[in-house]
Formats: sequence, structure tokens, C-alpha cells
Amino acid sequence: MQMKIASNEVIHFVGIGGIGMSGLAQIMHNMDFMIQGSDLSQSKNTDRLRKFGIKIFIGHKRENIKKATMLVISSAIKKNNVEYLLAKKKKIPIHKRGKMLANIISLKKNIVIAGSHGKTTTTSLISSILFAAKLDPTIINGGVVNFLKNSAKLGKSDWCVVESDESDGSFLKIPATYSVVTNIDKEHLDYYKKLAVLQKFFQLFVEKTSSLGKSIICKDDYYSKALIKNLKINNYLTYGFDKNSNFQINNVRKKINNSNFDIKLNLVGKNQKYLTNLQIPLLGNHNIRNATAAVAVTLSLGIKINIIKNALKNFDGIERRFNKIFSYKKIDFYDDYAHHPTEIQALLDGIRSVHSSRKIISVFQPHRFSRVKLLKKEFAAGFKLCDEVVLCPIYPAGEKINKYFNYHSFGKLIAKRSNVKVVILKSENDLLNYFKKNLFDNELVVCMGAGSISTWIKNISNKL
Repeated sequence: MQMKIASNEVIHFVGIGGIGMSGLAQIMHNMDFMIQGSDLSQSKNTDRLRKFGIKIFIGHKRENIKKATMLVISSAIKKNNVEYLLAKKKKIPIHKRGKMLANIISLKKNIVIAGSHGKTTTTSLISSILFAAKLDPTIINGGVVNFLKNSAKLGKSDWCVVESDESDGSFLKIPATYSVVTNIDKEHLDYYKKLAVLQKFFQLFVEKTSSLGKSIICKDDYYSKALIKNLKINNYLTYGFDKNSNFQINNVRKKINNSNFDIKLNLVGKNQKYLTNLQIPLLGNHNIRNATAAVAVTLSLGIKINIIKNALKNFDGIERRFNKIFSYKKIDFYDDYAHHPTEIQALLDGIRSVHSSRKIISVFQPHRFSRVKLLKKEFAAGFKLCDEVVLCPIYPAGEKINKYFNYHSFGKLIAKRSNVKVVILKSENDLLNYFKKNLFDNELVVCMGAGSISTWIKNISNKL
């Protein structure tokens, strides 16, 4: 008789609708764990889980956990959550998502992708290459991968590709056979308090990578360079445009629908070699870096270069990564997840590099009052490569709404530091009316943010 792990446990996910939580819940369900969960509202993620047979409760209520023997919570769940408080009172075991993820993947050979930006794309690119090589990995990603139509998949092999979550330090719990550090930026300082602490966590993450594997680190990034200098191990490879990188990007050719590039291999004990004519259907130097990280990992695994090239060329993309939503009167509307100044600048740089003559309008929905307060000046200077900024209300993402936040002052700062026209709107309907009155011909509109802006633009597509 086959024995199942935790066959008598009913594992309840609080906040199951989050992209990371829903992915983990699905993986555990597919592994025959008894999974249920709750969330504040219905979403595509909760609908998808329901289709797999997972019981979903809308709203957080005490009665939701009457059969639960274990709780999994995300970092977004507050300590006053009624389900959390009852579980604590009943002494039901409570685990953070990061710890549970670490437990689940501990039996796998893991490729763990960390970094402030680019994790989801890099995870997806590596996953695509492993699938092309017939390795059938388990995937746990922070975004919906188009070829999977999902953010997670339970594979048959002993390989797992996982996007880490450094927001609460839990990425240190994930055992990494191979690891990737895409970059380090001023993010999640509500948890780490100081950038130096965040840097130390990344150092520990790299140093915990298995000696039988490798850590792959971007050498273009300022803080990653500092990380390399402090490492106590030599079990790593570097990538980037930096001429001293082990995987050095050069000869970049940019087109409207794709990027072409070569990689110069500078590996110890091996003759210098060039990988030529790599192609990805993605824009921007940041995505070329992401693809190069994927090449570095998969070459290290022994996957043949022709398989890697074909997988990159045929990459099907990710939801909310410069996805074209619709066109109207020769005006193209795109949706992107960019919600940090570094991401916004990288996105606009990629767009401007191939759309030099088009009017680019950035529709920006800031994400969290705390993030805007911390990075106000960086946000204000991040829109220099577009022609106009449409500023929407801040998406609080669980934070209390700051009634005293001055949108007009923030808008003026953007106009001054980025030298662009700024329009301030209050609602989805205001945005619709703005489009009707102010768009004429051949503009490119990119809607960016981690909140509800994606829903707004899809709703508007049916009303123009």
C-alpha cells in the first residue's frame, strides 16, 4: 500500500488567492494533500483552484477553519486576521508560505531564482528550456506562464524551478542546488529596515547554494557586485554586459518584436567561445540579461545549445509583462506589472529603443503608500523616456489609505524630474474618458502597476 504524507491533515491557506499562495496550494493539491483556503475576494486564481477541486471560501471567517489541522499564511496576512487568531488559540500549527514551500521542494533538485526584479521572467525562461529538454520540472512561479496557462505545475522529474520570495526573508529556507541573483534593489525595506541587511540576506542565500551546483549572479548590478566581493565561496558564475562576466552579452540587435544577441563565454579552464544569434521575443536590456541568466543555468546543467536557442526563440511569454491587450484607431494598449522605479525605467527603455518616433503614454498606478513614500524621488525621475504620464490613485495592497497623500504634489514632482506632461485621474471611468478625448493616432499606451490597473484596461477595451 502506498503511504501518503500528511494524509490526515486538512491544510488551510489564508490568502489563497495570491499568486504565490495559489501556486503552492495547487502543487500540494496535485501531491494529494488535502487543501482548502480563503481570500477576501474572488479572482482568476481562486477560480482556477476551484476547477482543480480545491474548496475556496470568500472572506475570512472563523468557521472556515473548523476542519483545518494546519494553516499556511502569506506575509500579507495581518496578525489580527480572525482565522489566524483562532488557529493560534486552538494551537493549530501555523506555517509561513516560505517555510511550507521549503518543506515541499526539499525532495527536489532546485533551481531558485532570487532578486528584486526579473525573477518571474527568468524563472519562466529557465522552465521553458527545461521543458524543451524533456526534463519535465516542477514549476512554482510568481506569474502566469503562458505556455502553462498557470503559475505552477507538478512535474514528473526530480527538478524544480522556483521563484523565491525575499519579502520576508523566507527565501533562505529554500534549499538551492542552483541559484540565480538577478539584482538587488531598495525593495521590501519595511521588513529589512536597512539595505545592508537585505544585502546580507542575499549573501547568505548564495552561500547556502549546494557545492554540487552553482550560483549565477548578474555582474551589471551595483549591489550584486558588492555581494560578489563579500562572498566566502567561489562556487558562482557571473553574467551581464560587464566585460569581465563569465557570460558576457554583446552584439545586441533590437527589433520591434524581438531582441537578438550573442554571448561570449569566459569560463575558467575552457577556451573562449561565442554563442551567436540568440533570440528572444522580448524587449529591453533587462530581458536580455534574464535570458542570459537562463542560458548560464541550463548550459551548466548540460543542456545542448540548440535546445536552449529554440526554447528562447519560441518563448511564449508571461501575463502582465508588456502584453498587448488591444488596439484602437492604430493606438496600441499594453499591460505591464512594473511597479518599482527600476522596473519602470527598464520597461520604458525597452519600448523607446524600438519605438523611437511614437508618442508613449504611461498610465501609472502606484503600489502601496509606503513604497511611494520611500522611493518618491526615484519614481519622479523614472518617466523620462515617455511623453506623458497619466497618474492613477495609489493601490494600497492591504495598507491603510493615506487621506493626506498629495497627488498634485507627486504629479508636479514627476513633471519636473522627468520633464513630461502629467495628468491626474481618480477612477477607471476618468481613464476611459481621457482615452476618448486625448488619443488620436499611433500612440502607444502602456499601463503599469501591481494592482487593479490590469483589470481597468481590460474593462476599458470593451468600452472604447
